Amino acid sequence: QVQLVESGGGLVQPGGSLRLSCAASGFTFSSYYMSWVRQAPGKGPEWVSAINTGGGSTRYADSVKGRFTISRDNAKNTLYLQMNSLKPEDTALYYCARAKENGLAGREYDYWGQGTQVTVSS
Repeated sequence: QVQLVESGGGLVQPGGSLRLSCAASGFTFSSYYMSWVRQAPGKGPEWVSAINTGGGSTRYADSVKGRFTISRDNAKNTLYLQMNSLKPEDTALYYCARAKENGLAGREYDYWGQGTQVTVSS
C-alpha cells in the first residue's frame, strides 16, 4: 500500500536550518508530482512547495520562496525539503503529499504522510 513517512523535524532557533525527508513506498514514486503542505496550530493547511516527476521544475509559496528548496531522489524514492533562515511563523506540522494529477498548480492530493513537527523558537 502507499506509504509516505516524513522525518527530520525538530526544534530550531530562528535563522536556523532543517532538512525534511519523505520516504515513499508502495507506488512508482518517479511517476508522481509531490508537494509539501504544512499546518500551523489553529490554522488550515498551507501549501508550501511542489515538484514535478523528474525534479527539474519546482514551485513555492511566496512565504517560503528563497528560503526553502524542494528536491527529490527518485532512485531512493525520497522527497526532501531544505529549510533555511527559519522563522517562528514557519512553525507547523509538515506533510508530504502525493498529487492526484500532474501539474505544479494542482492542490489536490490522494495520499499524505503522518507529518513531522517543525518548531522555530528561541
